Amino acid sequence: MRPVLYIGNRRFSTWSLRPWLVLKKAGIAFDETLIPLYNSETRKAVSAISPGGTVPALHTRNAVVWDSLAIAEWAAEQVPGLWPAHQGLRARARAAVAMMHSGFPALREACPMDLCRAPSAIALTDRARIDIAAVQALWHEVKCVDGPWLFGDWSIADAFYTPVAARFHAYAIPLHAGAQDYCDTLLADEHYRDWHAAAQAETFPNPYDKTI
Repeated sequence: MRPVLYIGNRRFSTWSLRPWLVLKKAGIAFDETLIPLYNSETRKAVSAISPGGTVPALHTRNAVVWDSLAIAEWAAEQVPGLWPAHQGLRARARAAVAMMHSGFPALREACPMDLCRAPSAIALTDRARIDIAAVQALWHEVKCVDGPWLFGDWSIADAFYTPVAARFHAYAIPLHAGAQDYCDTLLADEHYRDWHAAAQAETFPNPYDKTI
C-alpha cells in the first residue's frame, strides 16, 4: 500500500505544502488526494480522513498521521538525511521548525499564503512587522555558510519555511540581502515549482475575494 497524503488547496494550504515537500525530497512514493477547503462539505470530508479534523493527513499501512510536523518526522524515520547529521545542527533545525510550527501568528494573519496573488505590498501591522523581523533574524542566526539551505543540505527546516518565502514574495516584503537570497533559493526549488504550477491550475473559489 502506497501512503496517501490528503491535502488542501495548493494555492492556500501552507500546512499541506510542507509535508508534501518533505515526502518529495525523501523520495517516498505516495498518492495524493485533494480535499477542497472553504466550502460546505469541507468539514465532513476532512473529518472522514483525519482524526484531528485537519489536512494534511497521511494514511500509511499502519497509521493515520494528521499533523504537518508529525508527517515530516514519520518521513525522517523512513529515510535518513531529512534532518542535519550533526547533532548540534539537528537540534537547531528542530528548534527552528518548532518556531515556525507554532509561532509568527501576526505574519500568518496579515499575509495568508496565496500562490496566485500578483506580488504587491500591503499595509502591515506593527505585530506583523515584528514577526517579519524575527523570521529574518532567525535565518541569519542559524544559516550555515556552506550551501544555500538553512543547515547546509536541504532539511525539513527548509520545507517549513518555504511557505514563508511564498508569503514574502506575494506581499512584496522588503528583506535583508541574505534573507532574500534564501527566499529565492526556496522558491526556485524544483519541487516547489511543481506545487506552484499545480496551484495555478486550480479553479476553486478564492475565500479572500470579497466579490464572491
